[in-house]
Amino acid sequence: MPYPDIRSTCARHETPREARLPPPFPFCTGVGRASVPAVPIRAGNARIPWKTSVLAALAALLAVLLLPPGAARATGGVKPPDESRPVYSYDRAVRESVWVDTRLDGDGDGRTDRVAVDVVRPREAAEAGRKVPVIMDASPYYSCCGRGNESQKKTYDAQGNPSQFPLYYDNFFVPRGYAVVLVDLAGTNRSDGCVDVGGRSDVQSAKAVVDWLNGRARGYTTRTGQARSTADWTTGAVGMIGKSYDGTVANGVAVTGVEGLRTIVPIGAISSWYDYYFAQGAALFDSGPDGLADRVESTDARGRCRAVQRRLVEGAPRNGDWTPLWSERDYVKDAHKVRASVLAVHGMQDLNVRTKHFGQWWDALAAQGVERKVWLSQAGHVDPFDFRRDAWVRTLHRWFDHYLLGYDNGIEREPAADVERAPGQWSTDRSWPPRDTRTTTLRPAAGTAPGVGTLGLAPAPPGATETFTDDPRLGESDWAAHIDDSTPSKAGFTTRPLARDLRLSGSSTVRLTVTPSTTSAHLSAVLVDLGPATIRDYAGRGEGIRTLTDRTCWGSGTPADTGCFLRTEADTKDVGHTVVSRGWADLGHSASRTHGGPVTPGKPYTLTLDLAATDHVVPAGHRLALVIAGTDAGLIEPAPSTPRLSIDLSRTSASLPLVGGYAAFVRATHGGPRSYDRTDTLPPGLRPPALTHLP
Repeated sequence: MPYPDIRSTCARHETPREARLPPPFPFCTGVGRASVPAVPIRAGNARIPWKTSVLAALAALLAVLLLPPGAARATGGVKPPDESRPVYSYDRAVRESVWVDTRLDGDGDGRTDRVAVDVVRPREAAEAGRKVPVIMDASPYYSCCGRGNESQKKTYDAQGNPSQFPLYYDNFFVPRGYAVVLVDLAGTNRSDGCVDVGGRSDVQSAKAVVDWLNGRARGYTTRTGQARSTADWTTGAVGMIGKSYDGTVANGVAVTGVEGLRTIVPIGAISSWYDYYFAQGAALFDSGPDGLADRVESTDARGRCRAVQRRLVEGAPRNGDWTPLWSERDYVKDAHKVRASVLAVHGMQDLNVRTKHFGQWWDALAAQGVERKVWLSQAGHVDPFDFRRDAWVRTLHRWFDHYLLGYDNGIEREPAADVERAPGQWSTDRSWPPRDTRTTTLRPAAGTAPGVGTLGLAPAPPGATETFTDDPRLGESDWAAHIDDSTPSKAGFTTRPLARDLRLSGSSTVRLTVTPSTTSAHLSAVLVDLGPATIRDYAGRGEGIRTLTDRTCWGSGTPADTGCFLRTEADTKDVGHTVVSRGWADLGHSASRTHGGPVTPGKPYTLTLDLAATDHVVPAGHRLALVIAGTDAGLIEPAPSTPRLSIDLSRTSASLPLVGGYAAFVRATHGGPRSYDRTDTLPPGLRPPALTHLP
């Protein structure tokens, strides 16, 4: 007898590392609409009488027959539902594996590579000849590392058919008329080929599956056989989703412009692989893409893919030069090819995939008029299912209903941005950045003590300088904590305490002219909110979340795949300052990102540091600070030498995306009238610059 479908919360008491479900485990389903609170029910009571189950099944069957999914269909005068409903049985779903020909021979064995594709789809829809859209997650992590907060991996039954799909997508969406497809990227798990870390093979692994779903590529029932498998059960409408590497692949497939890809949901995703490993020439990690490939490749792939590994090493030198390998893996430059809508999610304190990736991707999509929406959290590299679960599932449900099933639910007309202001507290914006955001130039000036300066609108006089000596043992937290102290490792510049809130929204740049004392130097520029706050502890183990011991359930389930997941809550920390945005660069790449080299001691160099995108409100009473220093310990690798650097303050500035622009800064720092325009009387010595509108 199939497990019943109920609304419940699974009350389990186990640690995240011991998330074992002792049999028998009665499956439970989460709320049908995440806005309806679930009532905790003990797992042992999570059953309903068989008669009720039969009646529910009959009602579901009638719903299937009388009202097919898709609000675009005529309903004979009956108002269509505002969302897809769970009318298909999950326990009877078709579970199968297909191997899709990528038309590439990445491992050089003389045979084109096939990637493994695991599918779960509603059986009743297939039996009725009704086609369904696809939610797809292409990943290298299904066997090596797992997905989600509990590191779930794919599992298979005795016949080799998929039995557990990581995450909740299948549990929630299959009963609502979707197929869920999980793809093993080339060189991973059960796929042929080699991992090339964001290159042609990775992207083609997933693109070929979209082509197969639309009848343009060949699929087979086995890895080596010739029996064909066709996707005649799908509409061909595909939405790709995934966190980190998975979301990165979604970005990569989107820029191919492949037909059938209707939407992507990249979560904490990379937009340019160079910017994952380097920041303007400065190394962010002590290894390159070859290290990642080695981690995710299957055991047999490591043996057959040595040539690909060698190309990754040779094409990504550790000197930070931009090479053709990086051009191939730069999706931003091809944003004009994107035909899919984009629902992006990023943690503003993500120190793995930093928000520069989101910021440059968003701006490129905006320039092309791509339909898009964003969630920006205060967490680190965390899935929204784990920091705002109810609202996220509701939003994702409506997003896929609109773009894959054709429901006119209005989600594309709703505010474009959800931004977390404090742990669990969110605001929305009709557009992002807000339309009245303007690039405003602030300038550092010397103060009364060495290394302790001011930040304002007036430029420093010619000849004004500050100096610091790189100390690779220290980082942004050390600098911010001693912002008002004359310390040798940084130069800090602060505004006066703000009279009003000041909001930054978008990407910043800092233009520097510095003179080094040695032949190499790395530079950091950091924006800091100086003042007390309670934030998500993004530097903690959970990067802003704490995993609890009880579970909530989302959709239907089976004993092998319950759809129940450990709950989380915000992991918070009281702080005296908050890093708002950061950027780094190698001084040797100031003239060219393609070719770096040693610098000449005593010679001035000018460069512009790109700071990661953010959305942050500096409250009244706090101060905004700019810190300029050398190695940001733990975030960039140090330069070969530890130079002393002199900053020419008259040729140094920060261009910040301020909501309200120049006038907002004047109001916040001088307590002026409610608004300024170009004819207003400004405080003495201040003149409004030309205003620049951000997209």
